Amino acid sequence: MPISNPEQLPTAGKIIAFDVGQKTVGMALSDKTRMIASPLKTLKREKWTKDKEIIRQILEKEGVSCAVVGLPLSMAGEETPQTKSCISFAMNVEEAFGIPALLWDERLSTVSATNALFEQRQGRQTRASKKDIKKQVDSVAAAIFLQAVLENLRYRT
Repeated sequence: MPISNPEQLPTAGKIIAFDVGQKTVGMALSDKTRMIASPLKTLKREKWTKDKEIIRQILEKEGVSCAVVGLPLSMAGEETPQTKSCISFAMNVEEAFGIPALLWDERLSTVSATNALFEQRQGRQTRASKKDIKKQVDSVAAAIFLQAVLENLRYRT
């Protein structure tokens, strides 16, 4: 069962974050020291068996010890239609890879990611740049809530 307290995460190893959507999964990765979260990639979702192999390769290559899965809640803190899907994804990660998965409130992470990407490209708003933003937004959103987890861990110790 996914965990809800960051202090239950292993104390060593990189952390991977997943921003799970219906069509894509944005991924971000911490550094070894767990100071910085960086966007990794956005995976176009297919069947779990295929997604699982791509994720397995990343986990093995990067030395990941645990995962954070964004939990989509309404602004009132209630479950959304996507919440159960994200919990199921976290359970699949735990079962398939034998690592703990933390569920983390991801409210406004996509909005923050979109705003950050638009600001970065300010003055160059072409169709191509808007398309790039759409491709990057999920991995940047994952990096935003992973950074929040890292800061939570850092300030609790």
